[in-house]
Amino acid sequence: MKGFGQNHKRVYRIYRELELNLRIKPKRRIKRDKPDALNVPMAANEVWSMDFMSDSLSDGRSLRSFNLIDDYNRECLTIDVDLSMPALRVIRSLEQVIEWRGKPTALRCDNGPEYISGALVNCAN
Repeated sequence: MKGFGQNHKRVYRIYRELELNLRIKPKRRIKRDKPDALNVPMAANEVWSMDFMSDSLSDGRSLRSFNLIDDYNRECLTIDVDLSMPALRVIRSLEQVIEWRGKPTALRCDNGPEYISGALVNCAN
């Protein structure tokens, strides 16, 4: 409240005492096109999906898990769990599964912040 003797905390307190409603700005939504339907794989090792999950321990530390799943038969290929999951560890897990099962035709993942590592992007190419 520039130019007046009241600050914003006092004005807010008076608003609350008088039970007045403050204007709440609506969130602006990003309009997106509908995504294409996911292709259903016809054989094993055709499409793998990878994602991260997180949870917290009772002492407040974060627990991360890296999951790799074959989309054809819903078989879990690997689950790696640790307090932190650096990109080199994810690459090592992927290489171990590729050595065991062979290389997939496609690797499906979301657009999470976990996949912005330079090492992981260079490994995919």
